[in-house]
Amino acid sequence: MSDTEREPCLGLDIGTSRIVLARRVQGKPDFQAQLNAFVTIPFSKMTHKVLKREGVPHKVRIPEIIIYGNESPRFAELFHLETRRPMRHGVLNPGERENLDLLRQIVASLLGGEGKGGGKLCYSLPAPRLDGSEEIQYHDAALRQVLGESGLELRSIDEGLAVVYGELEASNYTGIGVSCGGGMCNVCLAYLSVPVISFSIPTGGDLVDGRAAQATGEVATRVRLIKERSFALNGRPSDQLHRALTVYYEDLIRTLLTAMRQAFSDTSRLPRLDRPVPLMLSGGSVLPEGFRERFEAALRKGEFPVPVSEVMQSADPLHSTAKGALMAALTDM
Repeated sequence: MSDTEREPCLGLDIGTSRIVLARRVQGKPDFQAQLNAFVTIPFSKMTHKVLKREGVPHKVRIPEIIIYGNESPRFAELFHLETRRPMRHGVLNPGERENLDLLRQIVASLLGGEGKGGGKLCYSLPAPRLDGSEEIQYHDAALRQVLGESGLELRSIDEGLAVVYGELEASNYTGIGVSCGGGMCNVCLAYLSVPVISFSIPTGGDLVDGRAAQATGEVATRVRLIKERSFALNGRPSDQLHRALTVYYEDLIRTLLTAMRQAFSDTSRLPRLDRPVPLMLSGGSVLPEGFRERFEAALRKGEFPVPVSEVMQSADPLHSTAKGALMAALTDM
């Protein structure tokens, strides 16, 4: 049966910052993404008409218009607004009453008509918090309700394990997958594709952006845009904002490595490894140039419970989780 004839298999990365859909096209992964964000502007019939004409994804909730997805930062920057998120720290944001409906709209825009003829979808979930402070059961149930409307057969995968599936084929899916996203960092140590330890911590790019914004008097949305355009960790900061970003990125790396050392030291479930394992970094927060080098230098500075052969960064960090979810849908469902 050819790729075009068989039931569709899809991978979906449902992240705090963006939602990424992966499908196989001519034997290779193909990706589509939408920002998991929105802004509100005042409603008028003329504005609604113009947005429809321009194809800007939005919904009307009088007295407002909600603009969501990839167009939201443009309107946020134009009107000096903060983008808002349907999710926070990897799960549905309880402070946004439209969270589930907006998530439904964004996912639907990516899926299109997928599922009407059957198929399989594997979607990412955050791993349990290392400190046990966040319950993901409601988040998972809500996602299943939304995704179930597509008619696809569903399965979930921890985000860190998805990185292992997507990036560590060369080591036979043995190693450490790390996803540094907008709302949290997910980590998974796997042995021959079997997850041994998976956990998450509630720190990520959003926290970096917010703290840098507070330190400089900027809007967090603008900080994120500047960070994506010009920030690097391998040189001298050029101004106050770049200095603040450097300070809080270094804190993110320290916090993540402290959590990894704690998690890997506190468990009796560590496998007996006969050789060091690779560590793969992914996610949008690893994009600044120099991140991998800073992370590896901090890791090598002290004792680490798991022997690490090399620290690598995904060639496509924004799509690693969706790629791994697609792999799971193709092989495990």
